[in-house]
Amino acid sequence: MTDQASLLNQLRLERDEPSAAPHSWHKAVIAGIAIVGIAAVAFAAIRFADGSSEQLSSGVAAAEETAPPASSSSAAAPAASILEASGYVVARRQATVSAKITGKVAAVLIEEGQRVVADEVIARLDDANARAQVAQAEAQVEQQRANLTAARVAFDNAGPTFNRTMAQFAGAFVSAQVFDEAKASYDAARANFDVAARALEVAQASLAVTQRNLDDTVVRAPFAGIVTVKAAQEGEMVSPVSAGGGFTRTGIGTVVDMDSLEVEVDVSENFISRVETGQPAAITLNAYPDRRIAGRVVAIIPTADRAKATVKVRVGFAERDPGVLPEMGARVAFLRAETE
Repeated sequence: MTDQASLLNQLRLERDEPSAAPHSWHKAVIAGIAIVGIAAVAFAAIRFADGSSEQLSSGVAAAEETAPPASSSSAAAPAASILEASGYVVARRQATVSAKITGKVAAVLIEEGQRVVADEVIARLDDANARAQVAQAEAQVEQQRANLTAARVAFDNAGPTFNRTMAQFAGAFVSAQVFDEAKASYDAARANFDVAARALEVAQASLAVTQRNLDDTVVRAPFAGIVTVKAAQEGEMVSPVSAGGGFTRTGIGTVVDMDSLEVEVDVSENFISRVETGQPAAITLNAYPDRRIAGRVVAIIPTADRAKATVKVRVGFAERDPGVLPEMGARVAFLRAETE
């Protein structure tokens, strides 16, 4: 029995050994697949690197063949800016034209976009009252002139009478009372003549004032420019001061001198040392972002804005550009000063 038991034990199979073989086989298969994949990836990377280097070298060669030499450049590169700032186009000469007196508009002779010259008539006010005042002042002048003539005649007549009375008084032919009366009449005639002369001057001055009021009913352009705003219409009341609430205009229109356009920008006070008067600049308008307009610093306003910590700088245009209009947004690039 013992021999049979030992023989059976020798023929018994261990269960762990068969499971190890399949596990090792799976690992070997996975490792083989990984090795093949790595080799394929490495081969593709080498091919790609070789192709890229060939394309790069051919591209560089083509660029070297087509690129012009540096010495044959037709346009110089724009100067680099040392500072940039934003602002708006403004006019140094701009006026809202109004009448000097209050009156009703009889005619408006301007339209937006119209060009006017200095002293050109742009509006007329109702001048009926002004003409009546002028006529009255002229009549007063004539009246005072007649009074002066009468006073002169009286004074001229009083002179010989007084001289004769004075001679008679010296010869004791008349009493002192008669002499005093003659002298008083002579002095009164002379005073009346002086008063009449001064009254005539007052009447003439009053005529000049009324004539000026009549002239003020004609509104003229203060300088040559373009009308940008037409503020009044025929039949409206205008006044140099705000009177009558919203029913009274304070201006006829706005005239802008387009030759005085420039750009005002705010530069941070931390960088204002980079800007100086006469420095070249390049102006780019928001309306024309692809255009660079040459300019130059006109002035640096000698005061700072406490709230914004900026300094205002005025930049003028090198040449008049019809596309530049007031209140356009602009960006200014300050360039390095030109050196010889």
